[in-house]
Amino acid sequence: MGQALGCIQVDQSTVAIKENFGKYDDVLGPGFHFMPWFFGSQLAGYLSLRVQQLDIRCESKTKDNVFVTLVASIQYRALADKAADAFYKLSNTNEQIQAYVFDVIRATVPTLDLDKVFEQKTEIAQTVGKRLAKAMSLYGYEIVQTLIVDVEPDDQVKSSMNEINAASRLREAAYEMAEGEKILQIKQAEGEAESKYLEGLGIARQRQAIVEGLKASVIGFSTSVPGASTKDVMDMILITQYFDTMKEIGVSSNSSAVFIPHEPEDVTSEQR
Repeated sequence: MGQALGCIQVDQSTVAIKENFGKYDDVLGPGFHFMPWFFGSQLAGYLSLRVQQLDIRCESKTKDNVFVTLVASIQYRALADKAADAFYKLSNTNEQIQAYVFDVIRATVPTLDLDKVFEQKTEIAQTVGKRLAKAMSLYGYEIVQTLIVDVEPDDQVKSSMNEINAASRLREAAYEMAEGEKILQIKQAEGEAESKYLEGLGIARQRQAIVEGLKASVIGFSTSVPGASTKDVMDMILITQYFDTMKEIGVSSNSSAVFIPHEPEDVTSEQR
């Protein structure tokens, strides 16, 4: 009804394109406008100045021959001072943006290995953004933000990557376990060596004490019994120890000793 009377309303964040007898005339901002159709004025259309988002999926092959799909998110908007260019120069803005994104991604990704594609998502997005900003500014559009939001390898590639990662972690776990066992064995060996060393010291001290005791006994016996030789004293001590040993074996309930024919004087035999 308003257009029939030559009046139109333009909403906020929107501009209207005015033509006069089919020729571009003016850009109308938000608000109320008089457009006398009987003088050849007419409304060509509206153009939104809001930020719009376009998600693009692009498949490409990496340097190591892996097919991967990149998901790019492009945020753009028409510029108010170039509204006429944005309205007239492009018939399909989304297809134009998509073509530039495909061109940049398919020129960049084949130069990178798959791991580098994951690592350099930001750099790829910046490259796409620069190319788009330069190209779309000619058509009255501003590129607000460009993001590579996802990198999707083939399912089999994902499975292989997971297996490689799992195998790597298993190797690390096996290495750490082996290192732990190695340290444990070293510590056990050190402990056993220390134990043997201390045991040897104990035996040496024990034998030294026995020798000192025998020495004192021999000297004391020789002093108390005039005429007794050192050999007589040692023979008596050995016979005493012999009978003590036989007594200990005899009173033990768990003894499994086997006796063979022998004589007590064999203990003092010079051949034994």
